[in-house]
Amino acid sequence: MACVLSSETLESFKKAFDNDQKNLLAQNVCSTRDPLEVCLLRKSTEKIQHVYTHKVECEGKPVTDQKSSGRCWIFACLNVIRLPFVKHYELEEFEFSQAHLFFWDKIERCNYFLNNVVEITKRGEPVDGRLMSFLLHDPTCDGGQWDMLVNLITKHGVMPKKCFPESYSCESSGRMNKILKSKMREYARDLWAMVEKKCSEEDIKKQISNMMEEVYRVVGICLGIPSKTFLWEYYKKDKTYNSVGPITSLKFYEEYVKPHFNVEDKVCLVNDERPENSFGQLYTVDCLGNVVGGRLTIYNNQPMELLLQLAAESIKNNEAVWFGCDVGARFAGKPGVQDLNVHDFKLVFGVDINLGLNKAERLLYGDSLMTHAMVFTAVSFNEEGKPIKWRVENSWGEERGEKGYLMMTSEWFREYVYEIVIDKKFVSEDVMEVFKKEPVLLPAWDPMGALAY
Repeated sequence: MACVLSSETLESFKKAFDNDQKNLLAQNVCSTRDPLEVCLLRKSTEKIQHVYTHKVECEGKPVTDQKSSGRCWIFACLNVIRLPFVKHYELEEFEFSQAHLFFWDKIERCNYFLNNVVEITKRGEPVDGRLMSFLLHDPTCDGGQWDMLVNLITKHGVMPKKCFPESYSCESSGRMNKILKSKMREYARDLWAMVEKKCSEEDIKKQISNMMEEVYRVVGICLGIPSKTFLWEYYKKDKTYNSVGPITSLKFYEEYVKPHFNVEDKVCLVNDERPENSFGQLYTVDCLGNVVGGRLTIYNNQPMELLLQLAAESIKNNEAVWFGCDVGARFAGKPGVQDLNVHDFKLVFGVDINLGLNKAERLLYGDSLMTHAMVFTAVSFNEEGKPIKWRVENSWGEERGEKGYLMMTSEWFREYVYEIVIDKKFVSEDVMEVFKKEPVLLPAWDPMGALAY
C-alpha cells in the first residue's frame, strides 16, 4: 500500500519542526550560509597539521590547476611523472603539457566511440536500448582512467607545457564538448543506419574516417594541434642553459621520461566491496576505453588494507601514488580536509549523511563512486606502524588546503578511495598473478566504470 502524505501528516511535521528551537536556529543560519560550511566542526579543523612522517623527496612546482575541465586524471598522471623527471634534470619548476594529452584523448575517444557504435549495433543492440542510451548520454566526456593514460602516452608521448600551452577550451571545455557530443550522436545515427543496411566494412571504415576528419578540425580549432616535433629549452637550478630537440613527443617520452617513469610498469588495484565482485579477481567494463586497438581498462580487485599498505610503502620508497576517489564526500573544501568527522550533519540537520550505507551499499544504491584523481605525496604512521593520514596533491590551484595540498585520514581512505596505481615492484606475486586471469566483463553502466574528472 502506498504511503500518502496527508495534510494532517504534513501539519504534524511542521509542528514538530517549529517546536524544536534548534531547527529554527539551523534554518536561520543555513538561509544565509553554505549548509556544508555550517556543519564544519571547529574542533576537527584545529587538529589539521600538514606534517608527515614520510614524504616524497621533492614535490612538483607549480601547483597545477585544471580550471573548468574534467582533466584531473591527466593532471594527476603528469604530476606523478614530473617528480622523478624534475629531480633527474635538476629543474626548479616544470609542467608537462596537459593540453597535449587532452588533444589526443579527444581525437582517440571520438574514434573509439564511433567504432563502439558499429560494434554494438552489430550485436543487435537497439538504439533505445540501455547500452546505446548510456553511451549516447555522454559520448566524449573529459574524464578518464589509468589504462587510458597508458594508451595515450605509449602512442603519442608527452611534451613540456611550454611547447604546447593551454587554450580557452582546455581550461573551459564545455562549449567544445557540446559540439562534439552533438556530432557524435549525429554520426551514431548514420553509422547505425549503415550497419542496418548491411553496408560493407570498407564503406563503414571510410565513413568513420570522413567523420574523424571533421572531428579533428573541430578539436584542432579549439585546442590547437601539437607540432610533430618541438624544441625544449630550459634552465637547471644552477641557471645553466640546456635544450632538447627538435624531437617528437613519443621519442621525448621514450628517451627522456620513460627511464625515470615507465607508465607500463604501473598497475591499477581497486577496492570494490560488493559481495558479487570477489577479491583476487580481474574486471573490465564494457565499451570503456579511448584508443581503438589499445589496452583494456582493467581492475585488479583487492582488500582495502592492501591498498593502504602498498600506497604507504610506495611513498616510503619516495614514489608518489596516483589514486581515484569520491572527492566530494565528507570534504571540507577551504581547509582541504577529507575526514569522516570534519562535519557534524546530525548536529545541524538531526540526521547523519553518507555513512548510513556501507561502502558496497553506496556503490549499489548510487550514493558514491570514483569521481576524481589526485596524488599521494606523504603519509604519517601511528605507533603501531599503521598509516593514519595522507598528503594529497590536487589540481585545483592553490586556494584549497595548504597551497593546493589536501589532508586525508585513513578512515576516509577506507570509505571513499576506490583505486590506486602502484609500481608492480611493490606488488606481491600472488596479486600480480591476478592480471593473468580472464577479466570479468561488467556492464558499461557499472559504477566501477566511472571516470575521474
